[in-house]
Amino acid sequence: MKALVKLAGIPRSTYYDFIKKMNRPDLDADLKAEIESIYDEHEGRYGYRRIRDELVIRGKKVNHKKVQRIMKELGLKCLIRMKKYKSYKGTVGKIAPNHLDRQFNTEAPNEKWVTDITEFKLFGVKLYLSPVLDLFNGEIITYTIGSRPTYSLVSEMLAKALVRLPKDRQLLMHSDQGWHYQMKQYRHALQKRGVLQSMSRKGNCYDNSVMENFFGIMKSEFLYFKEFESVEHFKLELEKYIEYYNTKRIKAKLKMSPIQYRTHFEQAA
Repeated sequence: MKALVKLAGIPRSTYYDFIKKMNRPDLDADLKAEIESIYDEHEGRYGYRRIRDELVIRGKKVNHKKVQRIMKELGLKCLIRMKKYKSYKGTVGKIAPNHLDRQFNTEAPNEKWVTDITEFKLFGVKLYLSPVLDLFNGEIITYTIGSRPTYSLVSEMLAKALVRLPKDRQLLMHSDQGWHYQMKQYRHALQKRGVLQSMSRKGNCYDNSVMENFFGIMKSEFLYFKEFESVEHFKLELEKYIEYYNTKRIKAKLKMSPIQYRTHFEQAA
């Protein structure tokens, strides 16, 4: 062993410190067992933040970074993932200016819409969700979902959304710089309806943070609290959740649901 340590160039003190640590009892053994128990109980649906929250409920105050470290040591990963789909492929069409410029407030419906794409991985397959959100009340105007991130995913979403747009409304439509939104067909569809196109700056997720926030809420309230039997079952439940999100779920900022807020505004106008 001495020869191996010498060959590896490891100082004597470092070697004995390592041996000393190996012989110490694992102070986190009970915590590790509980983390594994929570992970198994929820069948891999919980990531480190939700496991930390569950530990707090059980009376154990643990920093989320420590839970993350332990889960990494144990090889535990959340099996349900909803992540940002990176559709940026360089300049393949035209980049629009950032007209929105993080001015997320608006005084009336259908003045500022935002859109984006996110990716799900369920049952060993990928799904891509493309919604449109109205910044006035956070309402999901429409969405499309598909197994491939093709242009038709976005073009169908846009066609469905524009049907909802009043003819006399001056709309700003904001997205990131994904290749779908740079396409000539997409840009012309907006121009035909007199819609002003806006894009986030490259690599700046905060420029479209309201949509990012919606994705986070849906992940927390829908993916982690439902069990799905199949992809088709997931799609049906997603439709129900978005209906719930629009019509019943109270937004803290509005003190009512998005559609209730819009209805109240229209009645007062």
